[in-house]
Amino acid sequence: MRSLRDFGNGVGFFLQGVGWVARNGRWWLFGLIPAVIAFAVYVVALIVLGTNALSMAEFLTPFADSWSWREAFRVTVALALFLGGLALAVLTFAALTLTIGEPFYEKLSAKVDGVEEADGPPWWRTLPRSIKDSLVTLGYVLLFTVPLFFLGFIPVFGQTVVPVIGAAVSGFFLTVELSTLGMERRGMLRKDRFRLLRRNLPVSLGFGVVVFVLFLVPLVAVVAMPAAVAGAAMMVRDRLAP
Repeated sequence: MRSLRDFGNGVGFFLQGVGWVARNGRWWLFGLIPAVIAFAVYVVALIVLGTNALSMAEFLTPFADSWSWREAFRVTVALALFLGGLALAVLTFAALTLTIGEPFYEKLSAKVDGVEEADGPPWWRTLPRSIKDSLVTLGYVLLFTVPLFFLGFIPVFGQTVVPVIGAAVSGFFLTVELSTLGMERRGMLRKDRFRLLRRNLPVSLGFGVVVFVLFLVPLVAVVAMPAAVAGAAMMVRDRLAP
């Protein structure tokens, strides 16, 4: 029961973020700029993937050349490739947007946190570390999502249990990315951030899963990104590392 309540609290932090940007429209517009840039990159990438998915499926399944139902099988593989690319886009959207817009979101997160931006090196000097952290997180994501991708072909189980597990995994790692600004402001290293989020898993999942579901809708992902950053700052400040 407590875990369910904590999950709801995680959802609540995102809603608080929505409320904050609704009251501070200038900051919401400020946070849209990097989200729009990242969205344009992903739109182009997904169009390319969609137009070449069937060719990729044929390349990956030469063993099916003699099958009477090879066309249906390859269409299924092509669809799975596109859906996998879409899921990966959702998972990495926050990381790319935060990387592109680190100066924007650092200011927004600090404003929500109610603190002045800490003195430190300029953002372009910390960019390599941010990219490294995002790549490490992406490695963890792939460690989970690749097996889930293949488990998705199992009848019934792949269409019921696997999506739920996938949403939980994706939600957790979205929380990892979005909470980075607030935790780094408190001097927390990557391993400490992971440990803290695992210790508060229901809250982390509640916040991340609702963001993941919303980010599945492309334009909603752009509009909701500033709110997600604001909500993550509140969650770190009020619950994870007060």
